[in-house]
Amino acid sequence: MGLPINSMNLIYITNSRLPTEKAYGYQIVKMCEQFAELGVEVVLLAPSKKNSIEKEPFEFYDVKKNFKFKKISCPDFFVLEKYLGELVFYLQSFYFFVKLCFYNFGRPAIIYSRNPEIIWQFSRRGYRTVYDAHIWPASKLRLFKFFLKKVDKIVCSSRGLENEFKANGFKPILVAPNGVDLKKIAVKETGEELRQLFRLPLNKKIVMYAGHLYGWKGVASLLEAARLMKQEPDLIFVLVGGTAGDVTKHKNLIEQNELGNILLCGHQPHELILKYFKCADVLLLPNSAQSKVSAWYTSPIKMFEYMASRRPIIASDLPSLREILNEGNCLFFRPDDAGDLAEKIKQLLNDPLLAEKISKQALADVQPYGWDKRAQKIIKFIAA
Repeated sequence: MGLPINSMNLIYITNSRLPTEKAYGYQIVKMCEQFAELGVEVVLLAPSKKNSIEKEPFEFYDVKKNFKFKKISCPDFFVLEKYLGELVFYLQSFYFFVKLCFYNFGRPAIIYSRNPEIIWQFSRRGYRTVYDAHIWPASKLRLFKFFLKKVDKIVCSSRGLENEFKANGFKPILVAPNGVDLKKIAVKETGEELRQLFRLPLNKKIVMYAGHLYGWKGVASLLEAARLMKQEPDLIFVLVGGTAGDVTKHKNLIEQNELGNILLCGHQPHELILKYFKCADVLLLPNSAQSKVSAWYTSPIKMFEYMASRRPIIASDLPSLREILNEGNCLFFRPDDAGDLAEKIKQLLNDPLLAEKISKQALADVQPYGWDKRAQKIIKFIAA
């Protein structure tokens, strides 16, 4: 007999800084909100870490305050990072785990986490545990499998991850890709109004990428495509996102290569990113095939948000992205091939009927991928 949802006590534990500009922070907090919407009692636990973001997660991510967020007090070992390097992370993690040993959950709880070491800690103490998998660390596989040896259930964000877990004897497994808040994706302002607000050109076609500027995200192909198209006078590439360090690094690259057709907007609040999409004529998802994470495991939140924005998408032809995308809802290009990416951009900009067709289909295809539906699937899986 399954566990009644309204009696479920779920403790989501993360060994990470919250809030954070990185996508995993939004995903964690959004899932807590949606679990709580279903009647689950939810507590999110995170270590207290030095944070330049002063807002609480509820405000920073614009989510309902329908769950509890508690910080576990930990010394700021990161002031020693200059001297101790990576050892600082292990010191902080060890202290956090020790503090968790003495945390009083009040009543029987289900421990939910994206951290395998946290799953290990609570599985061996007799708690029901659920691991939300977004990685497959081939370089530390033995330790990873040891940590998850007694996990009760695993949620995978992609079929690629599911295949790895199944091949290594793990079960039961639920595949639940990431998603989008379909209620908040709608933007009232017109594209012209938003271009004026963000000081984007009104007389140019905008090819936009939103997300971090990591190598496996395919930013190198994007920059090279921009170089190949820099003689196009009516076209500009707009990149939204990235850490301050990555933005500075890429700004220098752009200046060195005299790429005047690229505009870096840096990190933006989530609610503004959705508005940036409406300024775009084309949205890019240029993931690299050179990374296994990118090619097989990732389930990009931006992909779902792109689809819901009703703007045409050009994406790398990769198994991870094909789990959701297809020829009917996007235009594929050969991964890591900047020339092919440039050609596909030209094709889409010159074919408004195709752009309208794939963007309309993407909006229809993303409807099953609301965060609320992901939460429902997971809670049903846990309760069974």
